[in-house]
Amino acid sequence: MELYAILQIVWWLLLGVLLVGLAVMVGMDMGVGTILRWVGRNDVERRVALNIIGPHWDGNQVWFILGGGAVFAAFPLIYATAFSGFYVVMLLLLWAMIVRPLGFEYRGKIADAAWRNAWDWSLFVSGAVPMIVFGAAIGNLFHGVPFHFEWNLTSVYTGSFLALLNPFAILCGVLSLALSVMMGALTIMNGAEGAMRSRALGLACGGAIVAFVLFAIGGLWVNALDGYQLAAQPGAGVPQTPLQQTVTIAHGAWMANFTAHPVLWLVPAAGFLGMLGALLAALTGRSYVGWWLGALAWLGVIGSAGVALFPFLLPSSSDPSMSLTLWNASSSRLTLAWMLGFTVVFVPLVIWYTGWAFWVMRGKVTPESIEHDEHAY
Repeated sequence: MELYAILQIVWWLLLGVLLVGLAVMVGMDMGVGTILRWVGRNDVERRVALNIIGPHWDGNQVWFILGGGAVFAAFPLIYATAFSGFYVVMLLLLWAMIVRPLGFEYRGKIADAAWRNAWDWSLFVSGAVPMIVFGAAIGNLFHGVPFHFEWNLTSVYTGSFLALLNPFAILCGVLSLALSVMMGALTIMNGAEGAMRSRALGLACGGAIVAFVLFAIGGLWVNALDGYQLAAQPGAGVPQTPLQQTVTIAHGAWMANFTAHPVLWLVPAAGFLGMLGALLAALTGRSYVGWWLGALAWLGVIGSAGVALFPFLLPSSSDPSMSLTLWNASSSRLTLAWMLGFTVVFVPLVIWYTGWAFWVMRGKVTPESIEHDEHAY
């Protein structure tokens, strides 16, 4: 295999790593925001919940930046096509994420119940909406996205916002939200005590069970969908563009990679194992173990989607032959090589300082510990 193809596959794997990092770290914070009104029954308990993720939530946003930056630099056609096509969805996502830091920073500025309740609900919306959008976006890939290219590779999006809210995409969105709730609840269990921990236990179990059921239904649903197959593509030495390939539609084609390589069934198995393990760990009070098993569940879910879609990155429902794949949507060999060099240095650094920050600020958060802390949320 030539070096360029190896770099493309490496970046496909790295994109998966960044998406999993985003889902685990940012999804955990958003899960806490989603369950804030239910896990905390009064203002003090809600402050405890916010201060459990308080030292980390803004640092976790680096995974969002890394994911967006990686798509922009490694797969520019994907970035240009998806961001212009999903314009309304992206604006919805950005507005929700703009409201979120405002909720953290301004909620505690005025000691008024109506003021703080309003910000609590803003944190709920800004936690739940992005996770639903995240899952729905992945779900829409299995139906194909309505776009095509002009002769000069200018993308034309022909869909609508409401069309993105199809039943399968909604299922994927709710699955994403359920995993986020599970991770947020396990995080509360790690940092809270007493009644809050008991309420978080119930929410963690509920999230794990819902996610388990929806992941199973989603797998059966994908098996019944019409999938895409790359029938022909330009040969060696010819520019790889979406204007020079042939893609066919076949029933159950999204399962072809699993059929051809049975070892890949370990990926969805990891998803089910992670959800079931997180549920059992929560029930036995081992919330730290449950958190890591929740991360394994995210890895299995996102990995399963990636394996099923490979080599497609953005299938086109308007003209399947114009679908974007790993082979025709990647940057140049030089760009991928330079980016890989930077990634080898900086991603381990991000993982190291994230782990260090969690280690330094470990321990329980109690009403007493935030009462006299002028920096507490």
